[in-house]
Amino acid sequence: MKVKFIALVALLGSAQLTMAQVTDAESKLRTNTTDTTQGWRKGGVFTVTASQTSLTNWASGGQNSIAFNSALNVFANYKKGKNAWDNTLDLGYGMTRQGDSDADFIKSDDRIDFTSKYGYEAYKSLYYAALVNFMTQMDNGYNYTSDTTKEKISAFLAPAYLMAAIGIDYKPNNYFSAFVAPITLKYTIVNDQDLADMGAFGVDGAEYAVETQEDGTVISTSTISKHGKKSRGEFGGYVRLAFSKNDFQAEALKNLSISSKADFFSNYAENPQNIDVSWETQIAMKVNKYITVSLSTHLIYDDDIDVPVGTKIDATGNEVTRYSKRVQFKEIAGVGIMFNF
Repeated sequence: MKVKFIALVALLGSAQLTMAQVTDAESKLRTNTTDTTQGWRKGGVFTVTASQTSLTNWASGGQNSIAFNSALNVFANYKKGKNAWDNTLDLGYGMTRQGDSDADFIKSDDRIDFTSKYGYEAYKSLYYAALVNFMTQMDNGYNYTSDTTKEKISAFLAPAYLMAAIGIDYKPNNYFSAFVAPITLKYTIVNDQDLADMGAFGVDGAEYAVETQEDGTVISTSTISKHGKKSRGEFGGYVRLAFSKNDFQAEALKNLSISSKADFFSNYAENPQNIDVSWETQIAMKVNKYITVSLSTHLIYDDDIDVPVGTKIDATGNEVTRYSKRVQFKEIAGVGIMFNF
């Protein structure tokens, strides 16, 4: 494994399996948005989980495995008079290895997510608001076509998403908010030329003119555009619905924390009916001061993203990866250690 990835794993406490990312940090952020306390409020939560399976002469079969996962979620909020400024940074990284010790570690989680939102109270529960969000990942991602071959499908800043939105934020209580922005700029970055040439994540890829026979056999190819573009801009509408609660009164729910946010974006100029969706939910139950049972889910649909769904034989007889638009879903569950600060 590359040295920088080992350092990254060590820094986060990390590398794969189970965990719930946001939980307390995001709950505190949203709980504090309507707090009357003036000035800065800061805090965060760090979680790390691990699992290991070792089999020796195990008659019923199975594979050795080792998995680690970690997350760091911090917030810094400022409130003075009618002004409110909320900031969050969520980092997550996880890896797993199945089989013998010479097998590769494969990442299971990889996330950098920064959000900053400023609001000015216009009426009761209603704020004029502006939001900036930046998301990317730390490590390369691969599609493993077999036990011995893999294809790079993502990297650091490939993709990265930068969003700026202006609208209205409705916060009727301290655990729910609805941010509606009719003016939104979304910028997709693919800072990897190979992926850009492929047209990954919706950017314009390299273009070639292909001449074929009636049976599909390629006669010749010529270059129209040698390199794909590394970025793509969109203008549209954006909605974020957020719910976060960790102060349930019922005794059975006393140690329960629930945080969920759903983002919707529509490109006004191109297929506005095809709405991009990102819905994340984190549920955590504290067993004691440090031990937490957690469940995290993330559903994504982006009309500009094709995901690998198998292989096919192209016109030249070579086996290539087949891509298609699909709903993406990730679920991580487990028991881990949590530290608040």
